[in-house]
Amino acid sequence: MIRTREELEARERKTLAPYAQFSGESAGRVAPEPRHPHRTEYQRDRARIIHSRAFRRLENKTQVFLSGTGDHLRTRLTHTMEVASVGRSIACALGLNEDLAEAIALAHDLGHAPFGHSGEETLNTLMAGHGGFEHNRQSLRIVELIETKYPRFRGLNLSYEVLEGLRKHYRFYEWPGEAGGTYSNPSLEAQIANLADEITYYSHDLDDGLDYNLIEPSMLSELEIWRETEEEVLSQFKGQEASGVVSYVIRCLIDNQANDVVQTSEACIALAGVRTVEDVRKESRPLIRYSGERLKANRKLREFLYANLYYHPRVADANARACRMLERVFERYVEQPELLGHDAAGRLEREGIHRTVCDYLSGMTDRYLLGEYERLFPGQEP
Repeated sequence: MIRTREELEARERKTLAPYAQFSGESAGRVAPEPRHPHRTEYQRDRARIIHSRAFRRLENKTQVFLSGTGDHLRTRLTHTMEVASVGRSIACALGLNEDLAEAIALAHDLGHAPFGHSGEETLNTLMAGHGGFEHNRQSLRIVELIETKYPRFRGLNLSYEVLEGLRKHYRFYEWPGEAGGTYSNPSLEAQIANLADEITYYSHDLDDGLDYNLIEPSMLSELEIWRETEEEVLSQFKGQEASGVVSYVIRCLIDNQANDVVQTSEACIALAGVRTVEDVRKESRPLIRYSGERLKANRKLREFLYANLYYHPRVADANARACRMLERVFERYVEQPELLGHDAAGRLEREGIHRTVCDYLSGMTDRYLLGEYERLFPGQEP
C-alpha cells in the first residue's frame, strides 16, 4: 500500500508534540513548487541536500586534520552525518520533527572552506572590506544561489524552515510574506541541530586527537566531564583497564550530552508553557539547552581542546602551510580572473571579483586546492 504525503502529514499531527514544526504547515519555498505525492517538504529538502555537489565535496574537506591525513580521522562529511544522527535522536526523544532537524544538520556545514576553521579565518581576512567570510552565511549562499541543478530557479529552493535553521547567530529572524515580522528564535528543530553540532564536534575532535596521539588519555584527568564518564564506564566493566575503554567513554560522553539536552529541554519547554511552534519563535531565549552543570563542563572541554589539539604544532603547522597556499591562489585569481571556471566567471558582473573568487575557493576540497596551487605555482613552497 502506497503512503501519500497527506498520510505522512497526518501522522505527524497525530504523533508529534503540538509545538513541533509540522511539514504540512511549512511556510513554503521562495519559488513555489507543487507538493510531492509521497514525500513531505522536509523529506524533499533532505534529499536535495544529500544529492547536491556541495554535500559530496564535504568528503574531502578538513574537520580538524587535513583531509587524507588518516583513514579513520573525521572529514567534514563524516562530522555532518554524525551531527544529523545526534540531532535526529534528540528530536525523536522530544517528539519533534526528525526530518527537519536532520535536513538542517545535513546542510549546516555546506559552506565550510577547505582546511577547516583555519581556511575560514584566512578567507575572512582576505575578504576584509568585501563583506568578509563566515561559513554559516556561506552555507546559505550555496543553497540559495550557488548550487545549479534546477532550470527554474537558482539554488536548491529549500523550505523556509530549513533556511531558518541555517541562519545561525542571527539576532532576529524574519517571517516571509506580507504578514511577516521579526522574532527571536528559530524552531526547536533548528535549535537541536545547533546543539547537536556542538555535542558532536567536541566529542569527536577529542576522539580524533586521541586516535592521532596528540592527546594522551592521562591528560584528560583534569576534565571533570571525562572523569565522571570514565568512572561510569569502569563501574560497568570491573577489572577493565581505563586505556581499554577510551572509545567507549567517548560514546558514553556523547550519549550523556544528548540525554542532558533532552532532559533539560523538556523542562524548559514545560516551564515556558509553549503550545505551538509560533510560541517557540516568540521566546526570548532558546528552549533547547544544556543544564548549567553540563554547560560549564563543556566550556572546560572546549578550553582543553584549544589548548591541546586545535593549536597543536602538528595540526597548526600543516594548516598554516595549507592556508598560505589558499592565500596565494586567492590573490592570483583576483589578478587573473580568466583562470576561474566558466560557472564562476559568469558571476563576476553580478557578484564582483572578490566575492566570486571567495565563492569559488570556498567550494574547493582540500585536495583540489592543493592541486590548483601546484598548477599555478609549480615547485614553489608557499
